[in-house]
Amino acid sequence: MLQSLHVHNFALLEDAHADFTPGFNVFTGETGAGKSILIDAFGMVLGGRSSADYVRSGTDGLWVQAVFDISSQPEIKALLNEHGIDEDDDLFLKRQISAAGKSRAFINGVQVPLAVLKAIGARLVDIHGQHEHQSLLHASKHLEILDTYAKSQISPIKEKTASLYKEYGMWKVRLEELSGDEESRRREYDFLRFEVDEIEQAGLKDGEEEELTERYRFYSNSRKIAESLSIAYEAVNSEMVGRAIHEVGEVVDYDQTLRPIQDQLYDAESLLDDVHHAIGSYLEDISFNEEEMRQTEERLDLIHNLQAKYGSTAAEISRTLEEKQKRLEELEHFDDYRREAETGLKKAEKQLETACEKLSEARKKASVILTEKIRERLLDLNFLDVKFSMSFSRLSHYTANGFDEAEFVISTNPGEPERSLGLVASGGELSRIMLAIKTVLADTDEIPTLIFDEIDTGISGRTAQKVSEQLAIISKNHQVICITHLPQIASMADEHFEIAKSAKDGKTRTVIHELNETQMIAELARLLGGVEITGAVLENAKEMKRLAQKTRKEKRRTF
Repeated sequence: MLQSLHVHNFALLEDAHADFTPGFNVFTGETGAGKSILIDAFGMVLGGRSSADYVRSGTDGLWVQAVFDISSQPEIKALLNEHGIDEDDDLFLKRQISAAGKSRAFINGVQVPLAVLKAIGARLVDIHGQHEHQSLLHASKHLEILDTYAKSQISPIKEKTASLYKEYGMWKVRLEELSGDEESRRREYDFLRFEVDEIEQAGLKDGEEEELTERYRFYSNSRKIAESLSIAYEAVNSEMVGRAIHEVGEVVDYDQTLRPIQDQLYDAESLLDDVHHAIGSYLEDISFNEEEMRQTEERLDLIHNLQAKYGSTAAEISRTLEEKQKRLEELEHFDDYRREAETGLKKAEKQLETACEKLSEARKKASVILTEKIRERLLDLNFLDVKFSMSFSRLSHYTANGFDEAEFVISTNPGEPERSLGLVASGGELSRIMLAIKTVLADTDEIPTLIFDEIDTGISGRTAQKVSEQLAIISKNHQVICITHLPQIASMADEHFEIAKSAKDGKTRTVIHELNETQMIAELARLLGGVEITGAVLENAKEMKRLAQKTRKEKRRTF
């Protein structure tokens, strides 16, 4: 359960804090006050998208922190332990965004990858956005909802189906590789034979290119080497050092401090003799063989040609050779391999067909229970004599998700056939259908907190009252946070917050106020009466709140 939310420098929210009750929490406010900003803040701290555009002007960055009570959620504690995060009954989620757009996520003070924050957030809160009900117009969403509802029964079969589909796809690719007419195969065989022979005859060795390159560099620069070493040979002649030794020897007896210099000269003479001898020996041995150079050059050209065609290293060329040899073998025994692929594909298709049938059967069985539960919720939401079920058809091909194509169908009028949601339901009806679905899924997923952003879109009057009652029922077992503009829904709240916009020192900011009972009545009066709040409107607001509290208690006691 969400205990509190603290938002700092998030757009118009300079510094806002809210503490939540376990039951039904409501946010109201004037249009443009910043209610949608609050939803964005919720989404961000749960691992949703971020942007530097949210950072309040003139600040270095923003942060959002949410505190949850997870004392009754051992699966969350287990997930924290998996990621090496210390767990307690209180869970702290935090998201920071710098003005430059850099994002950081924290759990219990420990910085974590965004994916970890998102994975944990998904277990804690389900956010229903303003336009999410529009997704019901896409039939692909319907199958996803069904699989989510019955995941304990369906997921194992889906995983098996996906695995078999992968194997089926591999055999299909394999059979395609073994296609083509005899003439094409013969041409391919001849070309492969040429390539294999070319590589094999080259007899490449590891490190050969480097060795040959070094040798070719020597041959190419041998004349320059000889010329330079000849000059060096003359330069290191020890004659001048000998003269220096003689001159120092003439005077060393007069000053013994010259003795170290004399010793150094002797060392230099010896060293120069060694170098002179080494250079001389090198020059005697050096030779330039044009034939060897030509052979080296040709070998390098061959290696470079093979590299351009088959791989940049000897190891890569070796792997290419193995692949081509394997393909040659396939072509040599084409009929055998093709029969093997055909047999493998038939077997894989049979197994996949069986798995898809089991998956479809499980889905159809689960859909009966799901749609009946949704229908019951729709009746509670002021749908009269509604029929709601799921229509199945088969795709012309297999997928990793089976061969089912399914969609919800509905009839809202007696005698009318069930039809696609997009053909029957209005925006307000879609919103209520999504509320019904969310309610049923919440019981299955055991997500403790549900957030609804203007679930009341397109409804009013008696329907609005029914929606408020349904939200009150849901809040018996789940924490509900709802942003609304309807007094029927706001009156049902256990905790009521006002979102208001104000201007100070030339800056606009949005604040969150927790309302007491008197303030609740005043806000309900505003929602009922608009700009002018008369005594009669206030009395209506008081009566609405009283009746709502009575209805809330009755509904929670009944359900």
